Amino acid sequence: MRITSQLICQAADQLQGFVGLNRKTGHYLVRFSEDAFGMDVADEGIIPTREFVWVPGPDQTMTLKRELIQLLLDQNMDQRLNISEPLRVYMQRREVPEISAVRRLVRA
Repeated sequence: MRITSQLICQAADQLQGFVGLNRKTGHYLVRFSEDAFGMDVADEGIIPTREFVWVPGPDQTMTLKRELIQLLLDQNMDQRLNISEPLRVYMQRREVPEISAVRRLVRA
């Protein structure tokens, strides 16, 4: 199977869980319920994992950041986070620039 940018973006949008920055330690935490963070993460700082890996760029684009995906990989919960093969390929292909895309909400 050929891994395309579209498949990588779809894999990023299928990530599970939430990410929050622990105010005391300065480290990102991953949880699978918004309620599981406790007092160490501000409610407004809890981000769905699928949004966490995208960073706003110029002209309404967003960039799929390898360093943020790596933070998720470092948690060693690949299956629960739903990290799939297209994201693994993206992480291995460092010679290819990070993906930038215009993302829009599509209502089914």
